[in-house]
This record gives sequence, C-alpha cells and structure tokens, in this order.
Amino acid sequence: MSTANTAHSVVEPSQTSKRIAGAIIILYAIITMVPLAWIFLTSFKSPPDSISYPPKVVFQPTLEGYCNLFTTRTRQTPEYIQSLGAPVSTCDEITRNRNMVIAGPSNYWPRFQNSLIIAFGSTFLAVFLGTLSAYGFSRFKVPLADDILFFILSTRMMPPIAVAIPIYLMYRELGLSDTALGMILLYTAVNVSLAVWLLKGFIDEIPREYEEAAMIDGYTRLQAFRKVVLPQATTGIAATAIFCLIFAWNEYAFAVLLTSGSAQTAPPFIPTIIGEGGQDWPAVAAGTTIFLVPILVFTILLRKQLLRGITFGAVRK
Repeated sequence: MSTANTAHSVVEPSQTSKRIAGAIIILYAIITMVPLAWIFLTSFKSPPDSISYPPKVVFQPTLEGYCNLFTTRTRQTPEYIQSLGAPVSTCDEITRNRNMVIAGPSNYWPRFQNSLIIAFGSTFLAVFLGTLSAYGFSRFKVPLADDILFFILSTRMMPPIAVAIPIYLMYRELGLSDTALGMILLYTAVNVSLAVWLLKGFIDEIPREYEEAAMIDGYTRLQAFRKVVLPQATTGIAATAIFCLIFAWNEYAFAVLLTSGSAQTAPPFIPTIIGEGGQDWPAVAAGTTIFLVPILVFTILLRKQLLRGITFGAVRK
C-alpha cells in the first residue's frame, strides 16, 4: 500500500509560494513600468492630446514633442512662411503647420551634456577615492578606524539639502557657482561615503592570502592591489558605480541652487520647457525619455556585475 509523499524541503519553496512570489513580482513590475510607459507615449503626442481629458491612449503619433525639445520657435505670418519655400526637415514641416518657424537650437542638448560630464565625472572620482579608502580601512590598522567610519557614514545620514545654504555661500566665495568642477566636487563629496562603505564590505571578502602570495612573488603593495584586488572587486566597483551614478544623475536640489546657466544639468531644465499657452508636456516627456537612456544603458551593460555584486558575500563557504 503506497501513500502520497507530502513532505517537502524547508529550504526549497513550495509551488504555491513560487506562484505567489511570481505574481507579486509581475504586479510590482507592471506598477513601476506604467508611469515610464505613459511618459514614453506622451512624448509622441501632440500638445492638445497630452492634456486631453479623459486621457487618450489611442492617438495619432507625432514627433512634435522631440522637435520642440531640441529647437526654439517663433510665430510668423502665413505669408512669411509661404515665402520660405519647401520645408527642409520633419521638424521644419511640423513647426510650419503650427504657423511657426525654427529660430535655432534649444538649450536641452548643452544641459544634457552637462549631466553626462558632471554625473560620470563625480561617479569616477567617488568610486576611485572610495576604493582607495576602503582598501586602506580593510587592510591596514587605522587608528580610530571605527570612529572614522562612523563619521563617514554619518555624513550620508544628513539630508544634503540641510547644508545647501553654507555650500552656496562657500561656492560663491570660491567662484565655483555654476561650474561643472564645483558640481563634480560636490557630488563626489556626497557619494564618497557610500562608496567607502560599500567597497569596504567587498574588499573584506577578498582573502588577504592572495595579496601576500603576490608580494612573495615580488609584487609591490600597489601592484598587488592593482593586479589581485581590483580584478576580484570588479563586481563591487560596478554596483557602487551604479548607485553613485543614479544619485548624481537624478540630483535636483543642488543643481537648482548652484547652477543656472553654463553648468546647469538636465533635471532642473526639463520642467522649465514652456510652449504656447503653458507647459509643453510632449517636450517635457521627450526630454525625460531621452534623459533615462544613459542610466538605463549603463545599468544594462553592468547588470551581471550588479547582480553578482549585490549577492557577493551573502553565502559563506
């Protein structure tokens, strides 16, 4: 006589648990993706469709939002527009249909370039300095190491906007206001504490014996660090770089306070895109969509290192 085996492993989840977890993950993914999908669709709407009520899900797509994002336009008389001849581009044709002509490029692309320079520059510096500091705390006997590490961590606990006014006054005296260098240094200072704490945990997991063996073979401490430690800390460096880049890329408060012209980044510029009669929502959505691309590409390129980095050290052998 055989009986059904109802025993199951306490480690392996049951099929019901897997289905529930899968359903929750799918639901969460849908909820988080809906706003992004709506922004993407809005970037292809016309200004009237973007503010219609009830909201339009089915609409005639147009590139007007992207044209308005990258150009400035002036209204002209129909006679003047007819005297210009045939349109030379899609944006020119769209603009003329609105009884306007393209006056020149907008400021979005320079602001986007500023975001690239400032975000990637500060991320590189934060990860570079954080790696060196984390290695020092992990491998050497630093006096008052615990107190220093707690002080570094405490700088992350404080809201950055709490020191905005002192930083503004200091930058004004030093001539760093509205400069890319000033923003890079500021974002580096904010991110370096996160980089130190994250990377110290990764470097602590790398056995010291590897470096000792390398130095016995004739490597210097610096060579052992560069050829032994860094390759094994790649996953941690990639994960730290993504977190630092996300902060620098999306930061808004300091960018509004400390920049207004030549060093202004995209986040404070995008909400100021104005069309005829008010906010140009298709252009705002187009700017937001393009703004998401670099961080998305960077994360996809480092996704394998990111996944390994998040779980690194979770299971000890």
